[in-house]
Amino acid sequence: MDFRATKYLLESVLSGKQFHDEGWMLEAPGEEGKTLIRAVYENKQLNYGNESMGLYRFADWMPVKRTLHGSSAPVTYKSTGLAKILGLNNLWITFSGYWPEKGAMMKTCSFKETEAYTVCGRMGPENKNVLIVASAGNTARSFARVCSDNNIPLLLCVPEDYIKTQWFDRELNPSVKLVASRKGSDYFDAIHLSNIAAQLPGFVPEGGAKNVARREGMGTTVLSAATSIGRIPDFYFQAVGSSTGAVSAWEANLRLIEDGRFGTNKMKLMVSQNIPFIPLKEAWDIRSREMLPMDDDKARKDVEEVWSKVLTNRRPVYSIAGGLFDALSDTNGEVLICTNKEAEKAAQLFEQTEGNDIHSAAAVATASLVQAVKGKKVGKDDLIMLNITGGGEKLFARENELHYLQPEIIFDINPDPEEVKAKIKALFS
Repeated sequence: MDFRATKYLLESVLSGKQFHDEGWMLEAPGEEGKTLIRAVYENKQLNYGNESMGLYRFADWMPVKRTLHGSSAPVTYKSTGLAKILGLNNLWITFSGYWPEKGAMMKTCSFKETEAYTVCGRMGPENKNVLIVASAGNTARSFARVCSDNNIPLLLCVPEDYIKTQWFDRELNPSVKLVASRKGSDYFDAIHLSNIAAQLPGFVPEGGAKNVARREGMGTTVLSAATSIGRIPDFYFQAVGSSTGAVSAWEANLRLIEDGRFGTNKMKLMVSQNIPFIPLKEAWDIRSREMLPMDDDKARKDVEEVWSKVLTNRRPVYSIAGGLFDALSDTNGEVLICTNKEAEKAAQLFEQTEGNDIHSAAAVATASLVQAVKGKKVGKDDLIMLNITGGGEKLFARENELHYLQPEIIFDINPDPEEVKAKIKALFS
């Protein structure tokens, strides 16, 4: 399949109003309520290429203007080891990470690469703006890798406690700059820094869940599963922080139903969080569309206790039209929780039964699957998709010498905005 710019319109989830994408549009023009926007593609049936095209084998359903160097698509395979232990006859694992034996070649070892390649592919080659990304770790590493390899200016905002996650197999292009919020801060503080930087001319926020390209990239996990299995799964397991991945899975599911070749069922979303940071669980259990009030100090304390810190997002895409509340409602989904100990045990189980190490968030998802089997929430013959959102890090580290990106500037938790703008502007002068 030769690449050509995908033909699509954008649509407001709230009103159904359609409009042309005039560049870096993150919101529906003239919309009064809070809503996500979706891409509506000219091709209702997915034309997908072969594995040599990397992530762009699914470019038919991506709002991209170009393809970029170095991508890899998620890989889906039928489990034998873990499935046998759990007594499941139809467990499929979608793996995003580094596992050459399976054909998975994501060198940042995370499905956040799927976001980075689609978001940066949405930027035309004429782009001269600095892209801004706030992250608790994996997203920053993925965007850094993609932007470095493709010479795209990038400002990363990461909490200082998480900068150890910024490792690479080589030194990065100087187009990539990292700043941090000081020790004791969390992802919310990194977002605050990014919001200040976004006020500078020539700097554009990546947009998070509002960026339709990000969601389409993450939705390739479900496209990988459906095209490998031949139909839409019955259950979908994933751990969530921002919830963007689960929303993306739901959207891909709806598009596959419209395609007509993969079935008409909606996957039951089984999303999970790591105790004690469980704001999505607390809101969903009482079917509240709005997130419940959260004390900043308690939130930071809870974050410190959580093993999988990438799941600690205080502003998930939950309440907005088209967000996780709607996705869970439409699929009769559930929010599950697990302890650090349960997640660590699940990580060991996966490595022992499947043969590769996995990230903490993927371990939370695996622990939730174990719980669901024990609680008879899933049947032995149900078609289950387990979204392993990151793995192979230990394998990659054994094969490569790692280089760590260091922050150019470390800011206070509540910095002076003008000082932040002046210092960041100077970095790219």
